[in-house]
Amino acid sequence: MVNNCTVNAVSQVEAEIKSAANAAGFDLCGIAPVGANPELAYFPEWIAAGHGGEMRYLQSRTEAGELKRSSLQLAAPWARSVVVCAINYNSDQPNSTECTDKSRGWISRYAWAKQDYHDVLLARLRRVEQSIAGIAEEENFRSWCYVDTGPIVERVLAKYAGVGWQGKNTCIINQELGSWLFLGVILTSVALTPDLPTADRCGSCTRCLDACPTDAFVGPYKLDASRCISYLTIEKRGSIPEELRAGMRNHLFGCDICQDVCPWNRKAPVSQAQEFEARPELVNPALSWLAEMSNEDFRATFKGSPVKRTKYSGLRRNVAIAMGNSGDENFIPQLETLSADEDENIAEHARWALEKLKGAGVVTS
Repeated sequence: MVNNCTVNAVSQVEAEIKSAANAAGFDLCGIAPVGANPELAYFPEWIAAGHGGEMRYLQSRTEAGELKRSSLQLAAPWARSVVVCAINYNSDQPNSTECTDKSRGWISRYAWAKQDYHDVLLARLRRVEQSIAGIAEEENFRSWCYVDTGPIVERVLAKYAGVGWQGKNTCIINQELGSWLFLGVILTSVALTPDLPTADRCGSCTRCLDACPTDAFVGPYKLDASRCISYLTIEKRGSIPEELRAGMRNHLFGCDICQDVCPWNRKAPVSQAQEFEARPELVNPALSWLAEMSNEDFRATFKGSPVKRTKYSGLRRNVAIAMGNSGDENFIPQLETLSADEDENIAEHARWALEKLKGAGVVTS
């Protein structure tokens, strides 16, 4: 495991903070400035273009009507520095691009563990936060910890903290660890010397852009989240646009394709964090098993898991789409049951899948 928590330390204070991050179990740690970041200038335009889909929380605004995520100074005017921590969650299991059995679905790599990464990272961040408070010895010390929950764009801060560069798929990529990284940030009132931003090493490669089956990338570094499989399977409520269903393939929760094909992940090390060990039953799970799952089974199986965010209805909707995309007529009996479900959202997608399978007339058993 590579650890740069003490790299580029320019003073004893910064070195102690990075040492605390190391002790808390983070693989990477850097310090970002709170000044304007050029990437955030595009955020209002991105929102206005509808690329945020139905994720209303991205549109959180100040009393003056300004988007909080367009500037860290709007979200936290008291912050003087940002400590960005990252931890590798890669598993020794196959990539989605290596799994070709169409009777099985795909749950994103980050959701295979028994524990929700939000809880795991937040507990570790709290330890670092306490260390910063002790090191700073400020009378009016203030800080906020965030793991995907604050009005900030973590990946931009990670770039300027030297944790990695923002790839063309918008993920943070570290030269040694790849992109299988969870990010956590600590906004603090302590003035710290920032690290240097990481240079972009994507070069002319466009594999991530070319591999996206729903054409979610408007261009390099520009994602239309409303077309992204992760958004469609997790955040999107109700009916999935029909023109995007085939591109979803067998995905049930999230998508790893743009990371699976990234050359920087070819030699990405396996995480040493026990909390992120994969549950075998969630790696490329059988669609039939999930289709038969009751609401009680769903709650028990995904207790403490990020998968619960898609909700029982959303998972069954996604299962119906994956069955329709499988080309396997053996799923017809289960789809007929789903087509009569009292939840019209599930029933409608099951009817679509049935029509697709019966129209294809293909048996792949």
